[in-house]
Amino acid sequence: MAKSTKRKSERAKPGAIKKAVKARARPHRQSTPFLSIDEAALYLRVTPRALEHFRGEGGGPDYRKHGGSIVYHKLDLDRWSAMRRFKSTAEKADA
Repeated sequence: MAKSTKRKSERAKPGAIKKAVKARARPHRQSTPFLSIDEAALYLRVTPRALEHFRGEGGGPDYRKHGGSIVYHKLDLDRWSAMRRFKSTAEKADA
């Protein structure tokens, strides 16, 4: 039996090669003001679990549901963070 002289990538299914080319040709993700739960948690430097708690108990940043996904708008996160600004442990800072 003769060994194939084609490279492994060339022996792959034709559809797989087309998909790989499409993936490389895909434009970069457009910048969006909406963040996923994990991205919002990183942005606020809290855990995703903390955001889940805030959604259930109230008092957290406003969120939206796009389809079945929960997303946070950057302006809502900034607004929520600004409401938690303090000058000292004794008094809240003016917004």
